[in-house]
Amino acid sequence: MATYDLVIIGTGPGGYVCAVRAAQLGMKVAVVEKSATLGGTCLNVGCMPSKALLHASEMFEEAEHSFAKMGVSVSTPKLDLPAMMNFKQQGIDGNVKGVDFLMKKNKIDVLKGIGKILGAGKVGVSGDGKTEIVETRNIVIATGSDIARLKGIEIDEKRIVSSTGALSLDKVPEKLLIIGAGVIGLELGSVWQRLGAQVMVVEFLDRILPGMDGEVAKQFQRTLEKQGFAFKLGAKVTGVDTSGKTLIAKVEPAAGGAAETLEADVVLVCIGRVPYTEGLGLKEAGIALDDRGRVQIDQHFSTSVKGVYAIGDVVAGPMLAHKAEDEGVACAEIIAGQAGHVNYDVIPGVVYTTPEISSVGKTEEELKQAGVAYTSGKFPFTANGRSKVNQTTDGFVKVLADAKTDRVLGVHIIGREAGEMIHEAAVLMEFGGSAEDLARTCHAHPTRSEAIKEAALAVGKRAIHM
Repeated sequence: MATYDLVIIGTGPGGYVCAVRAAQLGMKVAVVEKSATLGGTCLNVGCMPSKALLHASEMFEEAEHSFAKMGVSVSTPKLDLPAMMNFKQQGIDGNVKGVDFLMKKNKIDVLKGIGKILGAGKVGVSGDGKTEIVETRNIVIATGSDIARLKGIEIDEKRIVSSTGALSLDKVPEKLLIIGAGVIGLELGSVWQRLGAQVMVVEFLDRILPGMDGEVAKQFQRTLEKQGFAFKLGAKVTGVDTSGKTLIAKVEPAAGGAAETLEADVVLVCIGRVPYTEGLGLKEAGIALDDRGRVQIDQHFSTSVKGVYAIGDVVAGPMLAHKAEDEGVACAEIIAGQAGHVNYDVIPGVVYTTPEISSVGKTEEELKQAGVAYTSGKFPFTANGRSKVNQTTDGFVKVLADAKTDRVLGVHIIGREAGEMIHEAAVLMEFGGSAEDLARTCHAHPTRSEAIKEAALAVGKRAIHM
């Protein structure tokens, strides 16, 4: 019977990062993984493969629509979908092998099978018809999340697909119906729309990207509509008839009313994700869950059972890989007796479409609801020199600062490379910086990031270039 200082169930970004940090701190560590490859949803069927297809489809669209105006003449591009899928797979393989390397480098044992907590200090690992019992001083649950399902609509990953199936379609659907206007649905919709699909998005709420800054979401919806997206907001899909050659979806107003039907070749169900706790033995072990099925933890990631911790999508908070990574590091440090910490007020979020959306901190809606007095500075990319010469002027930067202290409370960007630009705001906020600090920091010219400086100047009503 093997004995460890720490056993982690799950090897997604939270689990494998926690394992590496714990090994760096001198612990004997093992990870348990039920899938054939390490890396979890993110590396295998989530964040990483979707970014490969987003990049490839953007290049396809650029070649078709943008090269000529830059003086680059090419023949009309032809889509080789199997080759594009191979490009995606190469990226997956490279990242997965990277995690394998990290496990070997840090002398972390990889236990293949389904992990189950048998009580404090014991984990069962089942696979190939046998179960191995592993003893450990500490356990971290890092099992992540699974797709949320819609009652009455069965996902077969062929015609009715989740995000997993949508990453591996064998042909471009003529008509793609997406249920849910969140980040994942809009990203995957962007891929297939660029490759030739007609995309219709049905969203229960009266807006897209719930939780994001409202002004950003409105502009983004207009941009997507220009690209060819169609939206039905305040509506719900109540059923999908699969008997015919094409799918027939029944759509009703969210507030009630007459139903209509929509035809589609593929329906993508993207209504969110739920914590993955199946088969972990949590109830039997006495580990408490909250009313949304998430593992309950205290401020030190401890569950209701001593020596058992939880991180990532399986606990409360945004379901983001980088949030899980930071929790993994902090949890390992706490187990080692250090003061691990995650600042949940400064966790950036990105939508990897074209243009991208990024945000960190509070939205205007959240500040208004909390009764916080704030000032706002906004700067459009139409007034940014780099964006103008590249003819990529969609979007703006918005900086929100405390009205009394000028401390930056939130930054929201819609525009090219927004996901790369958000981090200077995150660093500033991590150190409690003000809009004035940001405004007086010299930015290289010509860059898109100058728009952030200008938005910070606009907080004090003194933007230079508008």
